[in-house]
Amino acid sequence: MKKFTVKLLASGVAFAVSPLAFSGTDIFFTPLTESAPVATVLADENGKKASSDAEINQPWVTPAGISQSNLTSMSEIEADITQSVVRVAGVGSLASMWDMIAFDPTGKFLFIPHETPMGAGLSRYDIENDKAEVLFQGNGLGVRGTTSDWSADWGSFDPATFTPNNTVLLGEEWSGQGRIIEVLNPMAAPSEIQIRELNSIPNVSHEGLRFSADGKTLYFVDEWNSGSLYKIVFSDPSDYSQGSEVFVLKVRKFKGDASANWDAEMNEGATRTGLARWVKLANRRGNATTEVNPFKNGISDTCNNPETFGGRCAADEVNATPFGRPEDMEIGRLANGREVIYFTATSERRVYSVEVLGKRFAKVRVFASDLATPKNAGFPATTAVLNSPDNLAQDANGNIFIVEDAPNGSAVGGDIWFARDTNNDGVAESIDHFMSIKTDGSEATGMIFNPSQPSQFVVSVQHPDSTDITLYEDGFGDALWVFDLSGVVAPTAE
Repeated sequence: MKKFTVKLLASGVAFAVSPLAFSGTDIFFTPLTESAPVATVLADENGKKASSDAEINQPWVTPAGISQSNLTSMSEIEADITQSVVRVAGVGSLASMWDMIAFDPTGKFLFIPHETPMGAGLSRYDIENDKAEVLFQGNGLGVRGTTSDWSADWGSFDPATFTPNNTVLLGEEWSGQGRIIEVLNPMAAPSEIQIRELNSIPNVSHEGLRFSADGKTLYFVDEWNSGSLYKIVFSDPSDYSQGSEVFVLKVRKFKGDASANWDAEMNEGATRTGLARWVKLANRRGNATTEVNPFKNGISDTCNNPETFGGRCAADEVNATPFGRPEDMEIGRLANGREVIYFTATSERRVYSVEVLGKRFAKVRVFASDLATPKNAGFPATTAVLNSPDNLAQDANGNIFIVEDAPNGSAVGGDIWFARDTNNDGVAESIDHFMSIKTDGSEATGMIFNPSQPSQFVVSVQHPDSTDITLYEDGFGDALWVFDLSGVVAPTAE
């Protein structure tokens, strides 16, 4: 397969652009030694706050030479009558919730899912013309809580994934009904946007959604403290609505209770690594092979509740291995040539790698963890910890970046880490402190590299305090920032 490279001028690191990316790049920056202090501001005599200078101009601490600039923000969009963005009334800083953004293949457009409790939707941002517009949005009636109220409403769109068919998949996480929505014509005018619910994909608390390199398999997780890893093998990869085989992962040596939380007493010490197999939940025609219907819409709860959606309960039925709140994922390739799934387990403070061994088997390893993986190996230590690993990003060389969804404390911000797996065996030798955020009340999310400019990546600043217009005067709000690695200063070790 033909490759081309973009050299990082200062470091000499080359990014190879390929859909079959291998990791293994050595560290190319000098890592940070502490998390960023959060920039807070005091309220005025009317109880209103203003966004800090750090939030507006430079919200991130980065290694030397990495540039950062703002693409857009809530305040910019809402000040321009020609633009639009989702804002849900009455939910404070949850009003917009820009989450796991997706690039189109050209790298010219970004798609922003909104993780709002109700009235969730999708925005498209045109980078060249600096313009955002809402493609569709729910009617907000889901707040009333019945099944019929959700028929024209959506909640907590977390993942957005541009598919091999040039459509966009969106998944509901903690609100809504655990559905996957497909946007069939994401480049169309908002008035012409067509969407459909994919009843062929099990209902869970969706966050990670990633396709295999050949586009025939979709991997996904259930973000729950006894959540599992799933895959769907499409009978017709050109149409995701068709009946397809569905599987869930079961580690051979796991002897615990799938319905209980990963850290429950009955699961204490249970093995969740090693050889695993994919257990079927639906056959090639898309018909359930479990008593529970995995495609049932519902709510996010334990399976003791008859209203819980079906995917989670079908996994419990076959005793699939539970993990501690699995969230985002990436698909790469190991040095041995096999495909690998990386996924975060937020509650465990771990990232797992799952080596694909043919159609029915896999091998699960701990890729990185707060306690077991060295930090900044060969460089000055950091005081930061790997806290609530949530999102993952993958550069053009297949290197994995780990994004936290929570700060390390009330006074210090959340971090982004570079996972150093130089021998590319699915186990990182070090996690290196890459970036840290200063924006009050926020988390970083949606880190993604530009497919046409490999030295650039974008990160969303989600739910900063300034999104709450009842507390902030002209708050900056949720925002997108672009970074460029081409000027990064090469590392100097101890």
